[in-house]
Amino acid sequence: MYEAWPYAKGIGGGLQIAPNGMHVLAELGLADEMIRRGSIAESFDFYSQSGRRLGSINRNMKARFGQPAVNMCRAALNEVLVDKAWCANAALHFEKRLAHIEDRADQPIVAHFTDGSSAEGDFLIGADGVHSAVRAHVIPDGPKPFDTGLIGFGGFVPRSLLENTPVGQRVETTFGQSGFFGYGFCSSNPADGVMWWSTQPAHGVAAADFRAMSQDQLRQHLRDFHAGWHDPVPQIVDAAENIVVTDTLDVATLPTWSRKRTLLIGDAAHATSPHAGQGASLALEDAMRLGRLMRDGQELGLTFQNFEHERRPRAEKIVAVARRNGNSKREFSATGAWIRDHMLKLLLPVSARGMDWMYAYDPRAA
Repeated sequence: MYEAWPYAKGIGGGLQIAPNGMHVLAELGLADEMIRRGSIAESFDFYSQSGRRLGSINRNMKARFGQPAVNMCRAALNEVLVDKAWCANAALHFEKRLAHIEDRADQPIVAHFTDGSSAEGDFLIGADGVHSAVRAHVIPDGPKPFDTGLIGFGGFVPRSLLENTPVGQRVETTFGQSGFFGYGFCSSNPADGVMWWSTQPAHGVAAADFRAMSQDQLRQHLRDFHAGWHDPVPQIVDAAENIVVTDTLDVATLPTWSRKRTLLIGDAAHATSPHAGQGASLALEDAMRLGRLMRDGQELGLTFQNFEHERRPRAEKIVAVARRNGNSKREFSATGAWIRDHMLKLLLPVSARGMDWMYAYDPRAA
């Protein structure tokens, strides 16, 4: 494995692995460890900007789907996966940023890196994210990641900030007249922080412009944006440090996921915005399904075609669901926000049941 970034612990924010992704971790023997290190999410609770409860979804996930939904620090997940790979004698190389791919008949496929080094093999799997360099090789003039018009802020705050807030094991989220805010535990360690995130209409301002600001400026922007929101949102914003800012992008569809001996998986093939909570779980599914198909020993091109045929409909459906969910986090008039909140309160129980297909998928049995 050749990774563009340096090996480091303690980087990244929080995320949730849904039951379908937890099945993959269970197959790897890692589910119990991630449950110990993370925090089982007992529900997703929704509130209005004033603090009125709108409803709750995703209860009893383990009983319904065989695995719970688990919040965790991305750094903890990365650490556990890397350690597992090392224990399996996999060769991991860091700070290897792809420059170009050379794929000539009757010769090994070669990946050339920006540091002047190269690596060769029988095939190449591009799992390099929404800004995939491998995608540019597979589809040189293909579609670029789509900017959904939303921007994300996030990070961690001390757990003591919520000691008088009965959040429990729930993820609590709030729909504002403009934007969205969420927070929840993502670790069993009392010394670890609480993950939080704010989703806002970008209004033409790129994440890079916000990243050029100081932390004090970012914090003040968040204070202004979330002014008047119910507790503990203002307190979380006031305590925020090391704020991370990201554009909200997706890749709805590509003409193909493979070219000769190169295949795209995960966000490189079907990046989803975070509004369905499925990005990491879909990538885990991809890895397991590809491994199973490769083990069948069919011709490489046919294996790649079968993988895309199996995975594309599900992945693209989830990308579309996430984009649609993001629409409820845009800017509304006061009347529009009131109507949205009342519709959410009425429709959440129905829409939640309509998402069972997403969580019930078990990549081990597919």
